[in-house]
Amino acid sequence: MELVDLYDENRIPLGKTAERYAPKGPGEYRAVVHVCAFDSRGRLLIQRRAAEKVNWPGKWDVSIGGGVDAGETSRQAAEREFREELGYPLDLGDLRASVTVNFDGGFDDFFILQKDFDLSALVLQREEVAEVRYVTEEEIESMRREGSFIPYPDGFLTFLFAMRDTFGFPSK
Repeated sequence: MELVDLYDENRIPLGKTAERYAPKGPGEYRAVVHVCAFDSRGRLLIQRRAAEKVNWPGKWDVSIGGGVDAGETSRQAAEREFREELGYPLDLGDLRASVTVNFDGGFDDFFILQKDFDLSALVLQREEVAEVRYVTEEEIESMRREGSFIPYPDGFLTFLFAMRDTFGFPSK
């Protein structure tokens, strides 16, 4: 059973935990994370979710995503998820989430970084990830329109591409 910390609508910890997928009470929210890893050519590393996944099976998504476990920070969860899903010990150092998106059940922190990965050296967690590849902004928008990518809102993926060169994001 995976436990998550609960927060109020202002992201103030409530001092309570709950099972990750259990219904939450009014005013109770959890945190999730995504990492968007761009290479030096401006392409985004994406993953195709395993066919056995409950949510969005077989769909493409950004580099990694997952829940923040009880007692973890978003940065720790992003590093753990990257290591678990792609077999790479990512160190985000003091990098903060580039953007936080509120969703019905909580807060979704997106970390954006630039790093060139040798895709053949990544060790995919087969229960989670079927394959990985790099794509351009045009390719990802085409995938989203045709339905092979998780249906992020119009313009959101474009926004992530625009953010990669903003505010001096470091290479890690």
